[in-house]
Amino acid sequence: MTGSASALVVGVDGSVDALTAVRWAARAARERHLGLRLVHALPELPAPYPRGDPTFEQVRQAVGARGERVLAEALDEATRAVPGVEVTTSLRSERPADALLAEAKGAAMLVLGTPGLRRLGRVLVGSVSVALAAHAPCPVTLIRPHAGDDEPPTEGPVVVGVDGTPAGDEAIAAGFEEASWRGAPLIAVHCWHEAFLSAVFEEGRWTMDSSAMEAHEHELLAQRLAGWPEKYPDVVVDRVVQAGRPAECLLDLADRAQLLVVGSRGRGGFRGLALGSTSQALMSYALCPVLVARGGVRPQEK
Repeated sequence: MTGSASALVVGVDGSVDALTAVRWAARAARERHLGLRLVHALPELPAPYPRGDPTFEQVRQAVGARGERVLAEALDEATRAVPGVEVTTSLRSERPADALLAEAKGAAMLVLGTPGLRRLGRVLVGSVSVALAAHAPCPVTLIRPHAGDDEPPTEGPVVVGVDGTPAGDEAIAAGFEEASWRGAPLIAVHCWHEAFLSAVFEEGRWTMDSSAMEAHEHELLAQRLAGWPEKYPDVVVDRVVQAGRPAECLLDLADRAQLLVVGSRGRGGFRGLALGSTSQALMSYALCPVLVARGGVRPQEK
C-alpha cells in the first residue's frame, strides 16, 4: 500500500482462523517484497485471588508461555507456507485491540482471521475486528475460509465498492493497487437504493424518470474512476451499475472474487460512526477476504 510501510501485521491467537490469515498474509508479503510481523496480545488477568496453588504469578507465567507457543506455531505456519519470508514476532501485554492498533502504525496492512461458514450460517464479525477496521491507521483485511475449511480464493476478480464518498475514493485506490499486484481484473461496482425515493414519488403522485437516474449513477461512477485506468493500464476494469442495496450487490459478486475492497464509511454514515453499516455487513458475510481501505490517494497526488 502507500507510504513507508515495511510489513504486513497479523493478529494471532492460536485459532485455526488466525493461522489461515497467517498463510494468506505470508503469500501477500512475498508478492510485495515486504516483511511479516506476527502479534499476540496476552489476555488481561483478573486481580490476584486468595489462593496458594496456583499463585497469581504462576498463572501469569503460564499465560506468557502459552503466548510464546502461539507465536512459535504461527511463525512455523508462515515459513511452511512461504519459505524464506522475513518474519518477526511481538508478544504484548495489552488488550488485543490496543496492541494491534499500536502495531498497525506504519504497517502496510493489518490482517485478521475470522470464522468461516458454519452449519448455522455465516458468522458475524467480532467487535475487535470492527473496531480495528474503523480506527487502524492502515488498511485492514479480514480473512476467512472460502467454504468449509478451504483456503481463501486466489483466483477471480478484485471487487471494489464505489459510493462517491472520500472513503469510496480510498477503496478505489486500494482496489486498483490490489488488482495490479495480483494480475487480476477489477470489477468497480456502484449501487443505489431508490426504494425510499420511489415511495416519496408515489405519495406525491409524481413520475420518477428511472432512465435519467440510472444515467446519473453511471456518470457518477465514471467521475470517481477518472484517472485510475491511466495510472494502472495493466488492470482490466469492468464497471457495474445497478439498483439495489449495496451490501446485497457486493456480496453476490464477492462469492466469485478473490478480494472485496470497501471504504471505512459509506453514504449515510452518521457523524461519529467510523465504520458504515454496509462495510460491517460485508465484513460479516463475504466469503472472500475483505479489505477495508484507509489512506488511499488520488492519482495526481502520488
